[in-house]
Amino acid sequence: MMRVSFVALCVVALAVVIFSSETGTAEAKTCNPMKLLPCMSALTSSSPPSTSCCSRLKEQQPCLCGYIKNPALKQYVDNPNAKRVASTCGVPYRKC
Repeated sequence: MMRVSFVALCVVALAVVIFSSETGTAEAKTCNPMKLLPCMSALTSSSPPSTSCCSRLKEQQPCLCGYIKNPALKQYVDNPNAKRVASTCGVPYRKC
């Protein structure tokens, strides 16, 4: 009985390690502001966002608050054009 409990505990511990490292890796790969380059003209002018821009913006949606908090990126993602692009693409623009 002790051996079965120990094996079960090891399996659970291994699963936790595997899933927590995959989540961290996935988040690191997901948040990449360079993926928003197709949106640059729409973010810096009054031109409409492209289909590529909207799909990338939706993909990067979980990262937007981090981009807003980054002083180097804030000017691009926290302005009236960014709000317009987000609205046009159907991406909710939240206060962070």
